[in-house]
Amino acid sequence: MTVRQEDAPGPLSPEELVVRDLGRCLLPSPVARHLGERGVQFVGAADQVLIDDSVSGLGAAAAGRAAFELSGPRDRIFFDPRTVRCGIVTCGGLCPGMNNVVRGLVLELAHGYGVRHILGFRFGYEGLIARIGHVPLQLDPDAVAHIHHEGGTMLGSSRGSQDPSEVVDNLEANGIGILFVVGGDGSMHGAMQLTEEIARRGLKISIVGVPKTIDNDVPFIDRSFGFVTAYSTAVDVIRSARVEAMGARDGIGLVKLMGRHSGFLACQAALASTEVDLVLIPEVPVSFDPGSGVFRYVEGVLDRKGHAVVVVAEGAAQDAIPAEPTAEATDKSGNVRLKDVGVFLRERIGAHFRARGREVNLKYIDPSYAIRSVPACPSDSVYCWNMARNAVHAAMAGNTGMMIGRWHGRFVHVPMALATRGRRQVDPDGDLWMSVIESTAQPLAFD
Repeated sequence: MTVRQEDAPGPLSPEELVVRDLGRCLLPSPVARHLGERGVQFVGAADQVLIDDSVSGLGAAAAGRAAFELSGPRDRIFFDPRTVRCGIVTCGGLCPGMNNVVRGLVLELAHGYGVRHILGFRFGYEGLIARIGHVPLQLDPDAVAHIHHEGGTMLGSSRGSQDPSEVVDNLEANGIGILFVVGGDGSMHGAMQLTEEIARRGLKISIVGVPKTIDNDVPFIDRSFGFVTAYSTAVDVIRSARVEAMGARDGIGLVKLMGRHSGFLACQAALASTEVDLVLIPEVPVSFDPGSGVFRYVEGVLDRKGHAVVVVAEGAAQDAIPAEPTAEATDKSGNVRLKDVGVFLRERIGAHFRARGREVNLKYIDPSYAIRSVPACPSDSVYCWNMARNAVHAAMAGNTGMMIGRWHGRFVHVPMALATRGRRQVDPDGDLWMSVIESTAQPLAFD
């Protein structure tokens, strides 16, 4: 827990943070035997996490250290709330909480700063191209009062980039001083192009992002909005898969979840459900050759329990799946089109057991669109509000080419160039994956 200054009566001493124990620890941990040498990363007695990781808290020791700018309201702002015109655009695939972010931006602009002119551009970056003809929506607190109860986005969305020159022409024509971009990696790359075009023209237009990714893979951000809702919803799907698996002899429930390059959703959903026997993610290579350890492991689970539940991230095992010769290489966002690991795994599992003369009853569930379209849960609703209001604070102060993130529990300003440099992934040697291994009892690696 972060201890804020106002929560404590004064500076905390090291003695106040000491955790009592019952005596010396003398017995070896069995965890080492289960995980093997590579998988164990024990925490030493000297390992600590700073209570206050702010520059002021570290004092002189912080000199020269890299630090994010802390978000929040400034005592002086750049834009005049009485005259500034703001725009909001939502891009990419749907994600729980998009409406919450739109609502939060409008309410903070209107109630917090008194901004009276807010436009909602329709259907992603398409809505910023005048010749396409999408008419912007006039947004005010009444227009967004109840949208957080619904999934999706009231503004609509689309994938793909647009000509930044045309977009900036439209921003100028509408007198937009601030544009809020709610979107993922591709959307932030597009926002960076807008920032560069605006700078080339010498215009005073702020571009501020609110990062959206259901995969939770944006770097330098502790958590993306909608992620808690997504894995919470996935738990219900996993529960249904378990019921189906238990309802038949040698039943197998196979669930495919989102996660193109990062397995955070699959990991968290599996941990939250406590009912998964095998998790496959993009970060951990796996083979599906005949006699693969994956199939032997599933067979062992069936022998032991009579049923099995498998969760696979959509980007897992891509190297093991034959390519479809007629498939397009990329989608509209420029992402490599994934091969369907769920269908592939369903077929390979079935073929394995048929070859062994054993009948299994496999139920395959792909709940991707159902998960993406649900309203935000209470935790995400609060998180979206805080992302939105801090985005407004940043924009009104004249910041641009940046997005709001949360780092070590604090909302910060993250340069878009830094946030789009790579992606967060599950560390195969880290605590999250080790917790999955311990929960499922699956091996660290399959031969």
